[in-house]
Amino acid sequence: MPAPISIVIPTLNAGEALSASLAALMEGLHAGLIRELIVTDGGSTDPTVEIADEAGAEIVAGAPSRGGQLRRGCAVAKGEWLLILHADTLLQEGWSKEVGEHLSSGKPAAFRLAFRAKGFWPNWVAGWANLRSRFLGLPYGDQGLLVPRRVYDKAGGYPDQPLMEDVALVRRLPRLKLLNTRAFTSADRYAQVGWLRRGARNLWTLTRYFLGADPERLAQAYRR
Repeated sequence: MPAPISIVIPTLNAGEALSASLAALMEGLHAGLIRELIVTDGGSTDPTVEIADEAGAEIVAGAPSRGGQLRRGCAVAKGEWLLILHADTLLQEGWSKEVGEHLSSGKPAAFRLAFRAKGFWPNWVAGWANLRSRFLGLPYGDQGLLVPRRVYDKAGGYPDQPLMEDVALVRRLPRLKLLNTRAFTSADRYAQVGWLRRGARNLWTLTRYFLGADPERLAQAYRR
């Protein structure tokens, strides 16, 4: 019987982070959980594609829009489950045990957010994100998403949009379970902009999206 999980990772010049993320996934391969690795690239000019190829990934190429990249990557996946991760996300050691036990539930899930940084602000922002995920059922993509393929298809999959593609999908899924395993993500963008400023900016972007703002315009403002 084939392994149940297809891992899908969107990339764009993610070479510095990708190797560590892939290394953290090896325990799932040893546990017999991972059927395939799909890297869906948006035109990287760094060694991202070479790193993915050396890891044995199936590489899907296309325009640089994370929603579109994820949609293309999930379209070719053959597993009964999809595990969607950002290229700079490292799953906590031991993740494969909890994920393996969760599969029998048939329900979508996300990991607890944590930052690869110490201090009050990283803990506060991650804590808020986890509260939002638990009580509102609204995790972001950097927490990872584990979803049965049939549930993903029924929800219509990812929309081809450059921002908030994770929110758009999650709102159409059944209520997600928040796993105990943590997903460690990079704190670089928060450190560059400032934790409070970045957090407020993210909240304002989410609010505008809920109010009907165009994802293309939100993405342009977000990049600025």
